Amino acid sequence: MFTLGILTVSTSRADSPELDTSGNVIRELLSSKTYCEMRYEVVRDDRILIEECLKKWCDEDGLDLIVTTGGTGIGPQDVTPEACLAVIEKEIPGIAEIMRMETFAKTQLSILSRSVVGIRGGSLIVTLPGNPKGVGECLQVIEPILPHALDILKGKTTHHSVDG
Repeated sequence: MFTLGILTVSTSRADSPELDTSGNVIRELLSSKTYCEMRYEVVRDDRILIEECLKKWCDEDGLDLIVTTGGTGIGPQDVTPEACLAVIEKEIPGIAEIMRMETFAKTQLSILSRSVVGIRGGSLIVTLPGNPKGVGECLQVIEPILPHALDILKGKTTHHSVDG
């Protein structure tokens, strides 16, 4: 079982976390015998707050998977990708690219997403859009490969095929 942290980035939801529908979509799609939610937080669209949370969850809490929602667009307040890039040690561009490619068939606006995926220590960080529908669509694309990626990070496998 992998440990999971869900970080919602939304100034409008920071004071009313009970209205966080995007975080709930992550929780619903990843709540299985594969993931155990250990952390959940809603923070404002503030790069420093996002970076501090990601660092703590990776370095102190040692979470396996951190999934963020919100702040990946092109608006002036959207700073989640910059925060993620500031804390990761390795970027995994293929995961973000496939999310954009696969969801483009459903909405052409997906190419405006600046989602980033990367590794810090033994933690995998995935940044998703803030729209609940987009969160679901992106997770459906990448969920099948997440356990394998996490196993590789933990040194539990060297086999690189998820098809067999």
